[in-house]
Amino acid sequence: MCAAAGLAAGDYPGVRTVTDVVDVRLGEIAREQVHVDRVYVRWEATRAQARSVETEGNQRGRAGANPGALYERDVLAYHAARRMMALDTAHEGLVFGRLDLADGETRHVGRLGLRDEDYEPLVVDWRAPAAAPFYRATAEDPAGVVRRRVIRSSGPRVIGVEDDLLDPEAAPEGMPVVGEGALMASLSRSRDGSMHDIVATIQREQDLAIRSPESGVTLLSGGPGTGKTVVALHRAAYLLYANRRRFEAGGVLVVGPSPVFIDYIERVLPALGEDAASLRSLGGLVDGVEADRHDDAGTAAVKGSLRMLTVLERMTRDLPPSAPDRLHLVYGGEVLEVDRGELARIRRTVLSRGGGRGGHGGRVNAARRQAAEALLNALWSKARRRLNERRLPERADFDEEMRERNEFSEFLLGWWPVLIPADVLGWAADRGRLGRYAAGVLSDAEIGLLVRSWTHPGPSVEDVALLDELEHLLGTPPVQAVRRNRPEDDEYREVTTFADRAAAARRRPERTGPYDEYAHIIVDEAQDVSPMQWRMLGRRGPYASWTVVGDPMQSSWGDRREATQARDEALAGRVRHEFRLTKNYRNPAEIFDVAATVIRHELPDAELPDAVRSTGVVPSHRVVTDLAAEVAASIVSLRSEVDGLLAVVTPMDRVAEVRSWLPADDESVRVVGSLDSKGMEYDGVVIVEPGDIVAESPSGIATLYVALTRATQRLVTVATDAGWLERFGLTHTS
Repeated sequence: MCAAAGLAAGDYPGVRTVTDVVDVRLGEIAREQVHVDRVYVRWEATRAQARSVETEGNQRGRAGANPGALYERDVLAYHAARRMMALDTAHEGLVFGRLDLADGETRHVGRLGLRDEDYEPLVVDWRAPAAAPFYRATAEDPAGVVRRRVIRSSGPRVIGVEDDLLDPEAAPEGMPVVGEGALMASLSRSRDGSMHDIVATIQREQDLAIRSPESGVTLLSGGPGTGKTVVALHRAAYLLYANRRRFEAGGVLVVGPSPVFIDYIERVLPALGEDAASLRSLGGLVDGVEADRHDDAGTAAVKGSLRMLTVLERMTRDLPPSAPDRLHLVYGGEVLEVDRGELARIRRTVLSRGGGRGGHGGRVNAARRQAAEALLNALWSKARRRLNERRLPERADFDEEMRERNEFSEFLLGWWPVLIPADVLGWAADRGRLGRYAAGVLSDAEIGLLVRSWTHPGPSVEDVALLDELEHLLGTPPVQAVRRNRPEDDEYREVTTFADRAAAARRRPERTGPYDEYAHIIVDEAQDVSPMQWRMLGRRGPYASWTVVGDPMQSSWGDRREATQARDEALAGRVRHEFRLTKNYRNPAEIFDVAATVIRHELPDAELPDAVRSTGVVPSHRVVTDLAAEVAASIVSLRSEVDGLLAVVTPMDRVAEVRSWLPADDESVRVVGSLDSKGMEYDGVVIVEPGDIVAESPSGIATLYVALTRATQRLVTVATDAGWLERFGLTHTS
């Protein structure tokens, strides 16, 4: 290996020196630059055409107030804005690959397809069938590909090329092969704040999962660093490309474990030319709620359990704390009174009659009309007993008068109000109430955990699934519109300005279902989704196809059987397509060996991926007395060894403390809690107090396993006690 150039001189016929290798590399970059320049010229021309269409639309609008002209204006402007947006998002690294085929054909692969003036292809869209060999071809099965080239660019400037020679026997004499292979070069480059678009390095096993059938459920498993998240995001882009009518109209929902994770991946899909997918964390799935605070492990286990269904159902059927307990009014000189016992019987009867055609399903908010009618029936029965026939009005007149009386409407409003999920959940902060709801379901200790958790301001991530369940159980009041208000609802108005048109082009299609039902749902880090969260997800995709991505070895959920049951209920009736990724491309073997030692302590027979590369640098395990000083020093040391993004992973309750040890303005370092590190990757990682991470929860070993697999190049652990090293048989380093 020629270290100066990062290239293998032996890969080039007739090349003998590093200088020769560099010259070949620069020559190939220059050749690709010629084609890329041509592509960007065409890109500019296509963009100009889109602007022309927009101008034409505006001129049609000025032709007069004719509604038809206005409609044509908006249609032309809208589609022009969408086309311009697609072109703009594809600008960075527009061409990223090339295929040289055995029949002499050359195909350039990129983020979208472009043709020249003669309608000949300049770039093949990466999702098109013609681009499939770029991902699927291997040395074992080259699929007609002689050379596969990855092109790296900065804007329109080509800065590097890396090749795989897949079929040497079919290669023309003198064909240059540059670089150490696309995959290894991609892994050697540093990370920035968002996930690198590694579409050009997807391997065959990943591509099979990306292009699995669009119907049913694609179940994708694999250990750390196997590219599960990359596969999930590229699958979203592929589905939108392969069946745009279905998936853009219905929408694609991508669900990640945390806001940190969503921020990390949010630029990947737009970079692939797609903006029709909605990215949300588990704490942001309910409109109007955005939670990022996690409960402690014990509380989270209670809130995530299906036992909470019984507790929540009892909550929704209970009277609000301030509800009146008797109705007292005067009619025709007689007192009509409905006491506490009769009111309770009415409530039970109304909620038990929720089935059948036109019924409310036993949901409190949906049953308000039936509750009012039952109350009127009770009052009418009393009026008939107290008034003689001459004083008794017609039933319709009686009902009308009752509805118009303030004391009746005020009583109904207090006795059977429209219930808000957050308010109902708030009732349970009263230990007496929660004790009634949880009787026979939760222990006293578990009730205590819940009460303490609900003294915190704002919902936790685990509360969001409970709020969603309450919304489902409460139902929608008959007087409300079926569609829920969302921030974007007010934005769908007549398009009149360029800014309006550009914004409209970027907006996801409007859906009017009660849970924003989607056509396809992708769940990442699925091994940590609780049973109650699976119910929340299931309501968003009753007719959807799914992609479920996870690794059982990384699970922080205690009762896996219950979680699997809830997942299977959410995915019931769908054909399953299962894939497993077996190669760890993220971690060098030296780092992954440490992680494997930790997880095998708990799961000796764990099926782990194989790390495919080595750096020769073993992780450093430090035991110190001054934790803050050592963490700061470790960051300085790592920065001298690696480029890119660094992270400090801490126990969940020490994030703020550890953050205070480091410069506030250093954007190259992230401080994240152990749970929030899931799905992330960094060039260098410092783990603070690994033993405390293990002690955080019953699944602490799995959490530490995850933290140990975040680093792509360097790993340091810092602790004040060597006990965790001794527990796992690891060696302390100075």
